[in-house]
Amino acid sequence: MTALNPQTPTESLGGLTRFKHVLVAYIALTKPRIIELLLLTTVPVMFLAAQGVPSLWLVTATLIGGSLSAGSANALNCVVDADIDVKMRRTSRRPLPRHQVDTRHALIFGLVLGVLSTLWLGFYVNWLSSLLALTANVFYVVGYTMILKRRTTQNIVWGGAAGCFPPLIGWTAVTNELAWTPFILFLVVFFWTPPHFWALALRYREDYANAGVPMLPSVATSAETGRQIVIYTWATVITSVALWPVAGMGAFYPTIAIILGIVFLTEAYDLWSRTKTSDELSVIKPMRLFHYSNAYLALLFVAAAIDPFLR
Repeated sequence: MTALNPQTPTESLGGLTRFKHVLVAYIALTKPRIIELLLLTTVPVMFLAAQGVPSLWLVTATLIGGSLSAGSANALNCVVDADIDVKMRRTSRRPLPRHQVDTRHALIFGLVLGVLSTLWLGFYVNWLSSLLALTANVFYVVGYTMILKRRTTQNIVWGGAAGCFPPLIGWTAVTNELAWTPFILFLVVFFWTPPHFWALALRYREDYANAGVPMLPSVATSAETGRQIVIYTWATVITSVALWPVAGMGAFYPTIAIILGIVFLTEAYDLWSRTKTSDELSVIKPMRLFHYSNAYLALLFVAAAIDPFLR
């Protein structure tokens, strides 16, 4: 297959090959790996809301609508951030910096996905879930990407709230109403986001500095970043355990939440201690916490979904 790079226009490729490259580029605009994580905090909540197995069609419809909404937000994020993505190693291979997709076409693509997700969720799930998804989309693009990201070190703290909506969407998809249980899960993701993302930002702190984005690790010392990570990790673990009495869960969920929380805290404190002795990434090893934080959130939500079956 012909390699595609910034100097190779798709027009010079064969028809089928060109189509494949364009398709892959548009899919990349939606950031599929982020969508996977968002859906992972949606489906388990549907099981919790149903206190069992929800309708397969409802789960499928919610996944489709959620994927369209998240894909829309991510594509529009790529459009707004195209100027800084080209300056960062981690993002320089995205479709817009590599000129695989025209900026105008990417904008239209993101907006169309947003409209489709709103209508899909409204007609096939319910309008409350649709409104929540649209709110998350707008907040991510306008609140985080356009306003907070380039102006404050608290960008990911408040901007990360956009990624906390999937538990609300999953719950309302089943119940068509809000409750304290999904709100607690909203807060779990809210407090989890800073330690998760700051660990990644530690790895790419020079990227953010070069792009002029005041992400905490690029403007504060590694030790201060480590301290903040510990604080938010504590908030995450405490909130996760608070779900137990609020949702009236059995013994399984709190047991798993406490075990996962202890490991999460151990990893956070370990990273903080390394930042106190060295500023070298090879010593700090921030990606270790980043990868565990992914596993932590996934296993925590799966435990919440399993708990109703064990009561």
